[in-house]
Amino acid sequence: MKHSAWATAALAVSATLVIAACGSSTSSAPAGGSTSSSASASSTGSAATTSKFLGCMVVDTGGINDRSFNSSSWAGMQAAAATDSNITVKYLSSTSPADYVPNINTFIGEKCNLIFTVGFNLNTATEAAAKAHPSQNFAIVDCSYASGCLTGTKVTNIDQLVFNTVQDGFLGGYLAAGMTKTGKVATFGGIELPTVTIYMDGYWDGVQYYNQKHGTHVQVLGWSEQTQKGSFTGDFSNQTKGQTLTNTFISEGADIIFPVAGNVGLGAAKAVQQANAAAGSQKVNMMWVDVDGCISAATYCPYFITSVEKGLVSAVKATVLSAANGTFKGGTYIGTLANGGAVLAPYHDFASKVPASLQSELATIKAGIVNGTIQTPTKSPV
Repeated sequence: MKHSAWATAALAVSATLVIAACGSSTSSAPAGGSTSSSASASSTGSAATTSKFLGCMVVDTGGINDRSFNSSSWAGMQAAAATDSNITVKYLSSTSPADYVPNINTFIGEKCNLIFTVGFNLNTATEAAAKAHPSQNFAIVDCSYASGCLTGTKVTNIDQLVFNTVQDGFLGGYLAAGMTKTGKVATFGGIELPTVTIYMDGYWDGVQYYNQKHGTHVQVLGWSEQTQKGSFTGDFSNQTKGQTLTNTFISEGADIIFPVAGNVGLGAAKAVQQANAAAGSQKVNMMWVDVDGCISAATYCPYFITSVEKGLVSAVKATVLSAANGTFKGGTYIGTLANGGAVLAPYHDFASKVPASLQSELATIKAGIVNGTIQTPTKSPV
C-alpha cells in the first residue's frame, strides 16, 4: 500500500516524542463472530497477517492522505508497527458516514486486537460496537464521555484520546495578533464540531489577551468565542470552499488566516499563495492545524507562520503499544501543553521573522497556561 511522504516523515519524527498511554489493563483479546462489511482493507506493517498483534484503524471521510487528522493518526499506527515487529496495522477509509458501521464490523470479523476510530463523527458507531463486543478493545480520537461525544453508559473497552487544543490555539492567536500588519486576522472551521471550535475559541482568546497586554485592537474575523458564531465550510474536503472563504477574509483585510478544516485548509493556502502573487509581495500568511503543515503540505510552508498541533502521532503510537503489551485500559488521555499533546510547531521559514520579544512572550504565556495562572476559556471542553 502506498502512503504519503508526510506520513513517513511523521513516523520518523514520532520516535522523538513521548506521550504517556492511557491507563492499564490485563486484556487485549478480540471479540469475533460479528458480521463484516464488504469494504476492502489496506494494510501495512513489518509482519504478516498472522502477526501476534493486529491494530486496525477506521478513518473518516477526509481519507487517509488528508495531510491532517487522518494521516497523522495513521502515522501513529505505523510508528507502533515500526517499533514492534510483532505488530501489524491496517486501515479502512470511509467514503461516507454509511461506511462507519460496516468498516468497524469488518475489523471485528478479522479479529483485530485493537480497533481505532478517528474523529468525533465515529462516536455512535464506535460506542455501539464496544457495547456489543465487550471483550474487543477500541480507541477513538477526539471523542470522550467527558466532552459529551460519547453519550451512553460508560464502558471500559474504549480508550478516549482528546486534546486540549484551546491551549495551543491561544498561543496561535497571540502570535497572530503580534504578527499582523493590518490589525485583522481570521479563522474558520470545516464542520461545526466541538473539536473544531475549541481551536477557534483558543485563537480568539489569544488575540484578546494580546490586545489586553499591548493596548491594541486586533480583530478576529470568522469567529467569536463569546457568541459562538462564525464561519464554516460544512465539510473537511472541499478545497474550493476554503479558497473562496479565505479570499473573502483577505478582501476584508485579514492578513493571517487559521483554517481548522483539514483538507479544506489547502484551499485556504492556495488563496494565500495567489493573493501574494497578485500583490507582488508576501502580505498574507496563515497557520496550519493538527499537524506540522511544513511537513504535511510543504509546498505552502513559506506561508505558514506555525502550526497549531495535536500530538496525534505519539498518542496513537503509545496507545497501540500499550494494547500490544497487554496494558491497555479504556480511559481518557488528554493532550495538553504540559505533556506535549498540544503544541505550536517550529516556525520554519518564519524563525527569523517572529521577533525575539514576541517569542519570549509566548514562552511566558505557555508557562502561565501550564501552571494555571493564565486561563484559556472555551465552550468546547475536552
